[in-house]
This record gives sequence, C-alpha cells and structure tokens, in this order.
Amino acid sequence: MNKNWMIADLHIHSRFSRACSKSITIPELVKWAKIKGLNLLGTGDFTHPIWIQEIRDLLVEKKGFYYYEDFPFVLSGEISLIYTQERGRKVHLVLLVPSIEVVDKINFYLDKKGRRDYDGRPIFKISCEQFVKDMKEISKDIEIIPAHIWTPYFGVFGSKSGFNSLKEAFGEQFSNINAIETGISSTPEMNWKIKELENISIISFSDSHSFWPFRLGREATIFSKADSYSDLIKQIRENSFLATIETDPAYGMYHYDGHRNCDFSCSSGKTKELNGICPVCKGKLTLGVDYRVEELADNKEKPLKSKFYYTLLPLHEIISLYSEVGMQSKKVWGVYNSLIKDFGNEFEILLNVSKEEFLEKEVDEKLIELILKNRKGKIKVKPGFDGKYGKALLEENQATLF
Repeated sequence: MNKNWMIADLHIHSRFSRACSKSITIPELVKWAKIKGLNLLGTGDFTHPIWIQEIRDLLVEKKGFYYYEDFPFVLSGEISLIYTQERGRKVHLVLLVPSIEVVDKINFYLDKKGRRDYDGRPIFKISCEQFVKDMKEISKDIEIIPAHIWTPYFGVFGSKSGFNSLKEAFGEQFSNINAIETGISSTPEMNWKIKELENISIISFSDSHSFWPFRLGREATIFSKADSYSDLIKQIRENSFLATIETDPAYGMYHYDGHRNCDFSCSSGKTKELNGICPVCKGKLTLGVDYRVEELADNKEKPLKSKFYYTLLPLHEIISLYSEVGMQSKKVWGVYNSLIKDFGNEFEILLNVSKEEFLEKEVDEKLIELILKNRKGKIKVKPGFDGKYGKALLEENQATLF
C-alpha cells in the first residue's frame, strides 16, 4: 500500500444507532479497520451520551485526531433533520468535529432542540440551512457533509423527501457545503452529471453499521497522509484529496427502481414505460438513485477537478462468489483469514497483490481471476432496489441480466 496514502472511513455508527451491531466497541473497530487496511476512522455517534463518554475514556487527542493506542479517529456523527419546507423533508448530514470541546457545544445546542439519548443518529426538526448556520456559529472548523445524497428517503437529492439542488436545501449556507457523500448506490461519475457539484468534493464513506470488513470501509476516501484534523479538512475543502474507493453502484440498496415486497425491480427506462407504477401491486414504485440522477442531470462534461476512483466489491463478496456460499460462512471466513495472513490487509489484496504473488501462496486460480477482475471493476452485479442489496454474479449467470 502507498505509504503516502491515508485511507479513511469517516461515516460509521456505534452500537447505539438503530439497526447496528450491539458488539461495536472502539477496540473492535480498530482491530477490523487494520485488517481492512484503513488508516483513519470517524468515531460516529458523538451525540450519544454513553458513546461520547467511551470516546473520552479511551481516546487520546493529538492535533485534533483522537488515538486509540496507535490508531487515529476523527470525531464524527450523523444528524437526521426531519422538517417541513413546502413539503416534508428528511435529510441526513455527517459532521466532522475538531475537538471534544466543540462536541460539548454541539450537544448543548442539540439538548435545547430535543433528545439525543435514544439513538446514535438523533432526529431534530431543524432546516438544513438553519442547522449549518448554527454549527458554523459554534465553530468554523466543523465540517458538514450531506450524507448518501441520492438515497430516496434521507438523501438531500432523494426522490421521496429531498431537494433538487444544494442551493435549494442550504440557501444562504450553500457556500459552507464543501463536500457530498456519494452513497453506495452512486459513483463520482454519476455525480459529475450535476453541474452544481463540479466544484464540490465528491467523497465516499461506508455508513457502516458493524465492524465487519464487508461493511467497514466498503467505501472510503484516500487522502494524502495527514497527522492533524486541520490537514484532513483542508483536503476536503480544497478538493485536494487523492481518490475514492466505491462499490459498484448496483451493489447499493437503492440503485434501481422497484418494490421489495413485490420482488420487482427495473431500470429507469422501464420505470418511465410503466409510468412509475408497479405491475404487481399497482402502487407507485420506489424510485432509485439511477432514476433520480438522470432526472436531475444537467451536465455532460467531466469536471476539471474530478478525482480518480476505484470500483471494488468487498473481499468477502468475492470469496462468497467463488465459494458459492454465504459471506459469513466458515468456508468464506477461512479463505479470508488465510489471505489476510499471507498479504496483510484487505485493501492490499484488492488493489495491489499480483497474480504471481497469489500463485506463490497457492491461492486457487479461479479466486485469483475473480480478485483481478474485481480490481478492474468488471464483476457484474444484479442491481439492488427498495432497500435490498445488489448481488454479485458469476460469469455464467451474467448473460441473463445484461
């Protein structure tokens, strides 16, 4: 792995967020971040009273990074804003914060608006514009990033409750939005279709709900090596980070349109033919990210400041495809652990290990070819829809889909 890289996943959750593993602890996050090949994590959920106390007890601050032994964290959290502005709005925002002192000020502010003890991602009835204004009054060093911007229900561009532009969402505070998060169902290239984003940093994080390596770091941003919060934020604000790691957008839970309960999904083109109506139940289809991007697309040129990105499925997914058993089976874990023992960490395996090096360790050639194909973003995925993940396909099954 390049020694000048800092691979970061800054949008994760603790065990106190809804639908998250109850086994998440800081030591477990660090253990699996190292196995994944991550160099920096967000803490997640700094608004939760118990989690922030664990952060205080276990982490040591140095230049705005918070260390567990030798591993750095950035103080981070996600806020859910649910409010009415012409119509109902539901927007998730990721916050990066420079210090515990600033966290205390944010939590004091939130305590005047509602409760934050019931969930790691608390809900408040505050508009996007007002929230950003209030955060910047607390500290100019707080970074506010619209999360998974295309997801139907809680993305700022979501089909169910979002806006048609960042300016519409953030009003006079638009200039304080320096970055957006792609979300698993979109790639930077899809976001390049939106002219408003051409001077905005397009970054990627996992929104992980567990510490397992097929969730943690499945999407990440590659920064130049930094040793302080200010160095990291400068790269976000100046759009000077190096690259991002993305999954195939079809892997995401909301890439295609469809109805999960009806087991029906389709492309944006088919949705238009159907006038947005599910042929099974005759209800309105949940419009996915692909449809929504095309609906708002207003730019045909690649932005001058666009970044390189890798398209990778998690290693567990590749081994599962190879083994034809579930990702958490003993067989898959056995192969995974053997590869990690031989080559160090998952990103090293996914990005760097050569075919010859694999062969020297007697890795099966079929698995080697899948890993190398994944490295080129060439493994086809049956698109996810309406809250259901996409599914990677073996070569012999791909012709039935594409």
